Amino acid sequence: MVDTTTLYRPVGAKELKLIEESDFTAFPARLPEQPIFYPVLNDAYATQIARDWNSRLNEDRVGYVTRFEVTNEYLQKYEVKCVGGQTHEEYWIPAEDLGPFNQNIVGKIEVIAEYIGE
Repeated sequence: MVDTTTLYRPVGAKELKLIEESDFTAFPARLPEQPIFYPVLNDAYATQIARDWNSRLNEDRVGYVTRFEVTNEYLQKYEVKCVGGQTHEEYWIPAEDLGPFNQNIVGKIEVIAEYIGE
């Protein structure tokens, strides 16, 4: 049994489609203007982003919350960043490390919530 940490990632419809194309096993490569991949440590923070930002600001007005497990051994080389309030904790994974990050996902990426804006 591998020790894992549960992480969350708020995504829009385009990113979710790419995750689906990987059979829910990987996150897509970052775009050139996205040098960091930001998985978050709790559902409340991911929900806030998906509901309050993605569903209002994305072109398609939808936000999803994904949940997934990553090996603790892999995560230990990164530090948790607090970027606001107590619940605003995330990892900053450089875009070039996303391949190894994806290889350390245990199981499938699950969609646990959907928020549709007006």
